[in-house]
Amino acid sequence: MIKGKPVYIVDGTRSPFLKARGKPGPFNAADLAVATGKPLLNRLPFSADVIDEVIVGCVMPGPHEVNIARIIALRLGCGNETPAWTVQRNCASGMQALDSAARNISQGDADLILAGGVEVMSHAPILLNEQMTIWLAEFSRARTPLKKLAALGRLRPAYLKPVIGLICGLHDPVVNLSMGQTAENLVYQFGLDREEIDRYALTSHQRLAKAQDKKHLEELVTVYDRAGKFYENDDGLRRESTMESLAKLKPVFDRKYGKITAGNSAQITDGCALLILASEKAVKQHKLPVLGRLCDSEWAALDPAIMGLGPVHATTPLLKRQRLKIDDIDFWEINEAFAAQVLACKRAWADSKYCRQHLHLRSAFGELDENKLNIDGGGVSIGHPVGATGARITLHLLEILKRTNSRRGIASLCIGGGQGGAVLVERIDD
Repeated sequence: MIKGKPVYIVDGTRSPFLKARGKPGPFNAADLAVATGKPLLNRLPFSADVIDEVIVGCVMPGPHEVNIARIIALRLGCGNETPAWTVQRNCASGMQALDSAARNISQGDADLILAGGVEVMSHAPILLNEQMTIWLAEFSRARTPLKKLAALGRLRPAYLKPVIGLICGLHDPVVNLSMGQTAENLVYQFGLDREEIDRYALTSHQRLAKAQDKKHLEELVTVYDRAGKFYENDDGLRRESTMESLAKLKPVFDRKYGKITAGNSAQITDGCALLILASEKAVKQHKLPVLGRLCDSEWAALDPAIMGLGPVHATTPLLKRQRLKIDDIDFWEINEAFAAQVLACKRAWADSKYCRQHLHLRSAFGELDENKLNIDGGGVSIGHPVGATGARITLHLLEILKRTNSRRGIASLCIGGGQGGAVLVERIDD
């Protein structure tokens, strides 16, 4: 819950989301964030060193990007005296950055904050396993050629097996399930069938294609890599997708009975989204435009084995606190970690038994209208760079409200490890 002074979202930009294709992508995380942030700061009527604080969500910064928020802040020209810090709440790290910024502004501790998230999943670390680490330590202690030779004799091929950081990050160590397996749990729990899951995935691609054609992704900025190549669109879009092509894909996480495939899951992606949050004082002082107000937030936790229902558990108490119903929200952005996961959230809200047992309601919370949900595509088509998505969906939601002359929106995510996050935003009339 955000209490205190009003918090405004002034502006924001995001990079194209670039699909990982089996090798490191063209940007490291700090480079991508700087390329995304420069156009944002260049169009605002104040210098970067006026910003009070920089907060960035990132799950897997590179080894040379410790406290990546500080690196980004300095490279963007925020100055030596601007503090910066990095947050990590798994899939909702970008949203956590916005929430942390909003709380600091609402409490009067800051007036202007640059916040958001970045992730380059294609650069996820590949690590040495523990046996190799122990062997290297032993080898480094060997002081004579004879001892080094003896240590080399104890090196085994199994020691060379790498630890893939991305795979570890997408696996829950407490319940020993991958994120995809938790989605399969929801398929079983709510009786979802393959056809409806694939149809939702197809709709995600169709909606993104329409949004690109109609130039509805106004927050996108073109970014340039160090070789001078430019990127201007999300490149995971599959315009050629059909129900027939999706049906041919085999399940990944439960090969015999499963429904979750590469085609109905979020893509592994590199991306960044950054926003400027401001107090009322800063808005007036700098004569800033306002996209909207960040009104409230909520974080919830649940069984990690059904982590995909996190949006249900975070959004419901938020709406109850605000005395709002599902139909009072004009548009929704719920991250598509899996098509099945979003469908399960819809089913849970409409299920009176689930709502009574788990949400402490007397009856079903309501039916979420798909025509208000992810209307320009989502993680299945755009991608899900985990540190950035929470910021992306919040920013795009505000752009939708502006485009449609609507008032209220909810952005929400499920979070690996069994959590959910949600924010309520409102458009401000000029």
